[in-house]
Amino acid sequence: MTFHAPSRAVPGRLTVLAALLAGFAAPAFAASDIVISQAYGGGGNSGATYKSDFVELFNRGATAVTLTNWSVQYASAAGTSWQVTTIPNVTLQPGQYFLIQQASGNGGSVALSPDLTGTIPMGGSGGKVALVRGTTALTGANPTANVADLVGWGSNANGFEGSGPAGGTANATAAVRNEAGCVDTDDNAGDFTITTPTPRNQATPANVCGAPVVKPIVPNCPASLGVAQGYAGVALLSASDVDGIVNGATITSSPVPGIALVGFNAAGAAGASASARLEVAASVPLGSYPVTIRFVNDQAQEASCTVNVAVQTLAAVTRTIPQIQGAGAASPVANTTQTTQGVVTAKVAGGFFLQDAAGDGDPTTSDGLFVYSATAADNVSVGQLVRVTGTVVEFTPTGAARSYTEMKDVTAAVALSGGHSVAPTNLTLPNARLDQVEGMLVRFTSPLTISQTSYVGSRGELTLSSGRLEIPTNRYVPGSAEALALAAANANNRIVLDDGLFTTPTTIPYIGEGPTVRAGDTVTDLTGVVDFGAIGGGGAGFKLQPTAAPLISRENAREGAPLLPSGNVKVASANVLNFFTTFTNGVNHLGQATAGCTIGSSTSRSNCRGADNLAEYVRQRDKIVAELKGIDADVFGLMEIQNDGDYSAGVLVDSLNAAYGAQVYAVVPKPPATGTDAIRVAMIYKPGKLTLAGPSMSDADSVNNRPPMAQSFRAVNGEKFTLVVNHLKAKGGCPASGANADNGDGQSCWNATRVQQAQRLVNGFLPQVVATAGDPDVLVIGDMNSYGMEDPIRTITAAGYVNQLERFVRPAGLPYSYVFGHEAGYLDHALASATLSPQVVGAAEWHVNADEPEVIDYNLDGKPQDLYNALPYRASDHDPVVVSLNLAPGYVDVTAGVQKVSSGLVFNRATQLFTGTITLVNKSGAALNGPLQLSLAGLTAGVTLVNATGNKDGAPYITVNGGLAAGAQVVVPVAFSNPAKAGLSYTSKVYSGNF
Repeated sequence: MTFHAPSRAVPGRLTVLAALLAGFAAPAFAASDIVISQAYGGGGNSGATYKSDFVELFNRGATAVTLTNWSVQYASAAGTSWQVTTIPNVTLQPGQYFLIQQASGNGGSVALSPDLTGTIPMGGSGGKVALVRGTTALTGANPTANVADLVGWGSNANGFEGSGPAGGTANATAAVRNEAGCVDTDDNAGDFTITTPTPRNQATPANVCGAPVVKPIVPNCPASLGVAQGYAGVALLSASDVDGIVNGATITSSPVPGIALVGFNAAGAAGASASARLEVAASVPLGSYPVTIRFVNDQAQEASCTVNVAVQTLAAVTRTIPQIQGAGAASPVANTTQTTQGVVTAKVAGGFFLQDAAGDGDPTTSDGLFVYSATAADNVSVGQLVRVTGTVVEFTPTGAARSYTEMKDVTAAVALSGGHSVAPTNLTLPNARLDQVEGMLVRFTSPLTISQTSYVGSRGELTLSSGRLEIPTNRYVPGSAEALALAAANANNRIVLDDGLFTTPTTIPYIGEGPTVRAGDTVTDLTGVVDFGAIGGGGAGFKLQPTAAPLISRENAREGAPLLPSGNVKVASANVLNFFTTFTNGVNHLGQATAGCTIGSSTSRSNCRGADNLAEYVRQRDKIVAELKGIDADVFGLMEIQNDGDYSAGVLVDSLNAAYGAQVYAVVPKPPATGTDAIRVAMIYKPGKLTLAGPSMSDADSVNNRPPMAQSFRAVNGEKFTLVVNHLKAKGGCPASGANADNGDGQSCWNATRVQQAQRLVNGFLPQVVATAGDPDVLVIGDMNSYGMEDPIRTITAAGYVNQLERFVRPAGLPYSYVFGHEAGYLDHALASATLSPQVVGAAEWHVNADEPEVIDYNLDGKPQDLYNALPYRASDHDPVVVSLNLAPGYVDVTAGVQKVSSGLVFNRATQLFTGTITLVNKSGAALNGPLQLSLAGLTAGVTLVNATGNKDGAPYITVNGGLAAGAQVVVPVAFSNPAKAGLSYTSKVYSGNF
C-alpha cells in the first residue's frame, strides 16, 4: 500500500502571508505593448564590458506606438525618489528596440550606440526602472499611476511586478527580458534572466513577436589547412540548422585539381549536423588555395565558409619531443616556433598527443607533447606518424603552481605514414614526478582506487589514488609532522581520470549499475595519456586521458544501514542538505506564493536554499525519507533544515510517517533560540520508544548563529540521557586576514570561531544542560565542520567527551562522512560524556552519500542526464552517523549478598524520634562498589524516615558513601518519625550505585 503524507497547514502563517502578498502585489498597469526589455547598471564599473549604463525599450505589439511625452525613470532598489529621462517624439515599429544610454564610468571598453542619452547613474546590483506615460517624477517605492511598465531587480528591490524582482546583477550582467523582449507576464521574477548585456537600438533588425523565426545554417569549417607538398591532407567540415535539415554541400570557388569535397552526409534531422571532408591530394602543387564551400538546406537557405589551403614544402624537424620538453620545469625553447614529429597516441577535444616512439632514454625528459589545435586534430589519426610545426608554450592553468609544455598556433600537421604504435610506460602511484611523463602514453600496473566522484557529471572526472586518501587532520593534529607528511604523501598519490572532452559531457562517463560509480571502487589495467590542466573543485592537477575503456570494479558496494550491536536506544545524526519547504522561486510545498526565507531580519527568496521548485522538493524529500527510514533511529538530530519554527521539521515528519504508514515520529519542540541563519538544527523522535524529559534547550550566545539544541529523553526502562545537536561554523568563505583566515594547517577558514563555539559548548552550555537534566549522560552529535583531530574536536574531547567513531570505526578502517578535495574524513561526530560512553555499544557511519556522485542527486538543473531515483543514495553530501546505546541503570540490587542486622529502636522524648542502626555486612564474597543505597520499602503508613537521603520509586533511602569490602560491615543510623506510635515495619533492600 502506498501512503501519502497529508498536507500540513502553515500554522500562523497564512494570514501573515496574505498580508505580505498584498504588500507585494503587482501594480495594475494600463495595457502597453512597449516594455522595458533590458536594464543594466554596471556600465563603466570595474569588470564591465560597456562604458555606460542603459535602459532598452521594445515594441512587442503588432502596431506602431508613439512615445510622445513619455519618460524612463529610475530609483534605487530600496529608494522612493525617481530620476527622469524624457523621451522625445519617437515612434517604435513592431519588433523595434530603443536604446537609452545613462551615466558612464571609467571602466569598460565598448561604447554604446544609443538612440537617446541620459545621465542617470544606475545601480550595478539592483534598482528599479519605470516606463511612464508622462514626464513628472514618480514618488514612492512601488508607483502605479501612469506607469506602462516597471522592472525591479536585485534582492533588495521594493518595487516590481508580480511575485518578486528579477535577480541581482553584477558589473558584467544585466536584467534581460526573455525571448528577446517578447515575454511579458507581469512578473519580473519570471520574465527576466540575469545574463550578459546585449544592447539593441533602432537599427537592430526587427524582432516581430509571434512572427515565424527561421534560423540560419551555421557552418563549422577551419579557417586554414596546411598541407606539405607531396602529402595528402584533410579538413573535417560540418554544418547544422536548428530548424532545418542541411542536405547539400558544394565547392563554389574556382576548382583546383586534387582538392575535392567528399563523403558528404546530410543531417538526419533538424538541428543535427551534416558532415563532409575537404581532401587535398599529394599531387597538389605548392601554393595558396582559398576554397569556398556552400551548404544548403530544405528551407532553400544557404551559407558558405572558406578554408584557406596552403601547400608548403615539408618543414624539417628542428627539435625532437624530448628536446622540446627538456629536463627542467619549463621547455628550454618556450615561445619559439619548432617543428617536431611523433606518433599520435590520443585525440581529445581541442587537440592531440604526440609521442616520440623511440624516446631519448632519459627518464627526466618526457617523450610526449600535447598539440593544442582542434583543426590539426581533425587531420590526423591515432597511430599516424605526424610532423607538426607550431609555437612551443608553457601553459599554466588557473590556480596551478606549475606549467605544462604544449604546442599551439599550429601552421602544419602532416601525416607522414600510418600503422605505428607506442609502448606504454608502466607507472604506479604514489609518484612525485608525473611531470616527467606528461603527454606520454602510460599504463598503471596496480589497481587504483576511486577517491572522489563529485565531478563525474559536470566534468567527466574521477580522482584515482593508490588506496583511499584520508584528510591529514582527520588522523593527526593540525600542523604536526605526521599531518604534514600525510599531506605530502597524498599530493603524490593521485591522478584525475578524465574523459577527453574538457566540457560537461552529454553522456556521463564511468557510470555503472545503480546508476552510480562510488568512491572506493577500483580501476584496473588503466592505460592513457598523462595530461595536466584544470580539475573540478578548482586548481589544476595531472590527469589521465584514457586510450582504452577503464575497467571499474564495484569494490565499495552499496550497503544497507549499519547493523550495530543491540541496545535500547538508537540515535542518528543526519545532515539533510538544506531541506526547505519554501523554494528559491518563492513558492512553498503547498503551491503558495511567499515572501521567501528569513536570515536575521531579512526575508527574501534569495535567502532560500535547497530545492528550486516543487518538482525538486519532492525528489529531495523522497531521498531524505528513504535515508531516515532506512536508519530507523529512535531519535534523529538534523542539520540544515529550514529555520521556520517547527514547520519544515513537521512536514518532514509527516512525510516520514506516511512512508511508515503510521504515526511513528514526532517533532521535538524547538528550543527558545534557533539562531539567525536560514537553517537550524532540529530533532525528531519516536514517542513509542522515548519520552521527553523536560523542555528543549539552546544556547543563544552570540558566537552561535546556529545554536546547539539539547533535549533530555527517558527510555522505556526509565533511564535518561540528553542529546545535543550541533552545526558549527562552516569552513568556506575565508576572510582575508585575522584569526579566522586560513593559516595553512589544514583546518581551513573560521577555525577560531569554531574553537570558540566548542569552548562555549563544553564550558557553558553542556554544564547547564547536565544540571537541568540532573543526569550526566550526554551524547553530542552533529556536523561540526571539523575533522577528527582538529582543534574544536580536541577541545571537546579534552573536556572528557569520548569520540565514538575513533573508538568503534577507526580500529577497523577509515572513519569518514565527507569527501572533499580528493580526500575523505568525518565532519559528523558522536561524542559521549564519560558516564555515557560505557553505555555506547556501537557507532558507525552509513556511507550512503559521500561516496556517491553529486550528479545523481535531486537537482534538475545543470545535468546532461537525469540519473535520479528515490533511493536514499546521495540524499545529502554528508553521511549519517548512527549510535547504539544500551542505557543501563546506574545502580545494581545487591540485597542478596548483604546481611542486615537491626539494633532495635529507642524512643527519644526530646526529639520525639525513634532511633537505631542497621548494620550491613558484605556476605557476597566480593567487594561492593559504592556508593551503597539502603532502601526501606513498604514503610508503615504515617511513619517517616527522617534521615533519608532521598526517595526512589516511593521508598526512602539512605546513601552510604564508599564501597564495602568482602566480609566488611558498615553501621547505618536510622531515625523515624512515628507520631501515632504505630507498629513499624518495612522491607530493606541494598543497591550499589547512584539513584
